[in-house]
Amino acid sequence: MVGLSSYRRCIKIMAELKTQRSIASVEDFLNSVEDEKKRAACFTLLKMMSDVTKSKAEMWGATIVGFGTYHYKYASGREADWFLTGFSPRKQNVTVYILAGFSGYDELMLKLGKYHTAKSCLYFKNLEEINVKVLKELIKQSVVHMKKLNK
Repeated sequence: MVGLSSYRRCIKIMAELKTQRSIASVEDFLNSVEDEKKRAACFTLLKMMSDVTKSKAEMWGATIVGFGTYHYKYASGREADWFLTGFSPRKQNVTVYILAGFSGYDELMLKLGKYHTAKSCLYFKNLEEINVKVLKELIKQSVVHMKKLNK
């Protein structure tokens, strides 16, 4: 039988974010991306996001490159830190994290190119099919929004 204190420790661990900031090397991770085009896209995003955020890239978990941080609090009272923007070279696509979401960016999205989205994720297969200037502006506006929202 599990004691109450063990149960509480277990619940506390489960409530923590699974994806945490790590000290792993961003460059080593990106150099391990096998697909040459995807790896090149990642290095383009690395420079772009560093320029936009004025932050050093950090690994979040094993596969996310994040820039900057903000602190947030859920309605439940739970608090956490997260990155302002980031990306991840996934098997099918490159994922760019636009944490402000996509509502309010209709004009930019029309000019962006070939992509699809989920709540705060922008997916593309090939950076050559994306308008990089528009992507940079989208990231910039999202970061500004997140900083204002989380002052």
